[in-house]
Amino acid sequence: MINDGPGDPAPMSSSATRLTPGELRALVLGQDAAQARGGDDAASGPARETLLPRGLRLFMLSFLMLFVELALIRWSGSLVIYLSYFSNFVLLGSFLGIGIGFLRARSRVNLFPWAPVALVLLITFVRVFPVEVNRAGNQLLYFGYGKFLASGPPTWVTLPVVFLAVAAVMAMIGEGVARTFIAFRPLDAYRLDIGGSLAGIAAFSLLSFLDAKPVVWALIVAVVFLLLYGRRVGLLQVVAVVALVLLLWSESLSSTDIWSPYYRISVAKFGVGEYSISVNGIPHQNIIPVSKLQKVYSLPYQHDPGNPLNNVLIIGAGTGDDVANALHEGARHIDAVEIDPQLYQLGRKLNPDHPYQNPRVTVHINDGRAFLEQTRTKYDMILFALPDSLTLVAGQSSLRLESYLFTLQAVQAAKAHLNPGDGLFAMYNYYRTTWLRDRLANTLEVAFGHAPCSDYDVGTLSMLSVTVSQSVIHCPAVWQRPANVQPPATDIHPFVYLDGNSIPPLYLVTLGLILLASVLLVRLVAGPYRRMAGYVDLFFMGAAFMLLETKNIVQFALLFGTTWFVNALVTAGVLVAVFAAVEVSRHVRVRRVGLLYLCLLAALVVAWAVPPSALLALSPLPRFVAAVAIAFAPIFLANMVFSQRFRDTADSTTAFGANLLGAMIGGVLEYLSLILGYQWLLALVAVLYALAFITGRAHLREAGPMIAQVPGTAGQVRSVTTKP
Repeated sequence: MINDGPGDPAPMSSSATRLTPGELRALVLGQDAAQARGGDDAASGPARETLLPRGLRLFMLSFLMLFVELALIRWSGSLVIYLSYFSNFVLLGSFLGIGIGFLRARSRVNLFPWAPVALVLLITFVRVFPVEVNRAGNQLLYFGYGKFLASGPPTWVTLPVVFLAVAAVMAMIGEGVARTFIAFRPLDAYRLDIGGSLAGIAAFSLLSFLDAKPVVWALIVAVVFLLLYGRRVGLLQVVAVVALVLLLWSESLSSTDIWSPYYRISVAKFGVGEYSISVNGIPHQNIIPVSKLQKVYSLPYQHDPGNPLNNVLIIGAGTGDDVANALHEGARHIDAVEIDPQLYQLGRKLNPDHPYQNPRVTVHINDGRAFLEQTRTKYDMILFALPDSLTLVAGQSSLRLESYLFTLQAVQAAKAHLNPGDGLFAMYNYYRTTWLRDRLANTLEVAFGHAPCSDYDVGTLSMLSVTVSQSVIHCPAVWQRPANVQPPATDIHPFVYLDGNSIPPLYLVTLGLILLASVLLVRLVAGPYRRMAGYVDLFFMGAAFMLLETKNIVQFALLFGTTWFVNALVTAGVLVAVFAAVEVSRHVRVRRVGLLYLCLLAALVVAWAVPPSALLALSPLPRFVAAVAIAFAPIFLANMVFSQRFRDTADSTTAFGANLLGAMIGGVLEYLSLILGYQWLLALVAVLYALAFITGRAHLREAGPMIAQVPGTAGQVRSVTTKP
């Protein structure tokens, strides 16, 4: 018989080396997915097993939420052409999903561990079923070089699948945010959420500036996911984030696509010195030697043969064909304006005539309308050369990048920059339909006072040209006004490609299905609607604020250009204003919240009373100061109203979920701008805040005295009653 000594290990039974079914599930699915209990992230046990402190965890969750939202809008629109023109649908799906996620904050089953799996499935669907090209519709016109049918699934299949998949992904990420959100006081959680969102915008904007490919986005998302899961990660999450990176890495390896801040750009060579350029799967423009250009490119020079061409402005310079042609025609100096830096770089590298290396050419990477408002130069010729962007301003509106370039006010601005004697303005494109060509010709006639030359061949390029002095132009065919012609688009209603002030049937059907799906999904996934009954006012606030944000993004696009940089700055500025309101509300309790509503109404009235045209007349610095004051005062006051209401809510996640679902409805209401124009959105904002005031009156009566929260000793807070 052998006795075990005190230092001998105890014998291990065979059962001790086996994993229990629960441990095996945790190893494979991750602990949060294997354990069916609510509020895990807010509980003390799981919090000890994460790699991040709770405050930093909420910050990173919010960063992830906004970063994934922006990446999905950007990436999906590059592969599914419908989403280049319906990017708001991805935004709507995001708001629906995040709202559902917040409503599920205390649900028994935690869906956050499944978020990377859902994201991989969405990316796989889009990769397997891309939609490369879309053909023009009858009422809402899309552009592209030539006529093509769409490949891939039809609209009625692709849009619902993408919308629901985006909602699912964002619901799972939103639930992760919400489960940590409830561990904080409402305003403390809100400020961390806003801080993380600001960081997400900054990171994505930096990647846009660096022209980073989607695989870089995937790497960032994968790292953040793993940090958030911490020691509770399972094989499921590890495999999903690795698959996410590999999917987008294989996409980068399998193509030579270039990612600019606006497009996925593809280049194909088809002849000696000849290249075709596609953006987001749509044939966009060609690089052709000047000796092989079609006759239509030289028509403006033939229409005004005595033009000295001392200064020529080309907006939509692209890869340089028009610049090379202007140099060939004898232009002494050319200002070439192109919004996309990568298209310019391609022209500089590949154009066989090397126009951008010519010392007579000055390149401006800028929005065309913004350049017209900024320059003081007088030109002998201004040419709008195929400036159709094929995409919307990212995710926020129905505004296309070039929408403000074709309004009556834009053409009048171009006329103001022409030399009064023989200055010539010309524009050309594949206008596809007679009504659009007639609308633009009518715009030129209204702006210049006489009908333009109209050289066109149905199905090919159409050229419209007009001079300041009618006597100097030589044109074989003058445009004849038809019996019915659409009036010019304006800065208030800049939808030049929309035939009439109406919402296209495709939009109406799709938006109706989105609303129906939203009603069913919220009830099915998040539970009864009566949970949100006490937060109807926050629902209306969310809808109103979404419209207010959209209106401001659109206004800044007009005042400073529709570039990605301006869009990012305005979005970040909105979040800064929100953050400022939260900080004030954390320290000051307003006794009479009704006064805040009155101040908000006054700010909306001022924004309504000052039209954008009044600000355009100002020089850049005063214009910026005035625009910021007019745009951000309502945003600050609106968030003061929200923060004062939100600070003492008994159920912060349900309240925030109601607010986010309201924002989704605001995104749907934004399409009313197709009928009313953007200025009237301010009236709708005022109505929605009035509804918030009416439905939230009980909470206004419950508000206590206004208290200034002043930091005291030992980290405590002392309160000082103040007057309103």
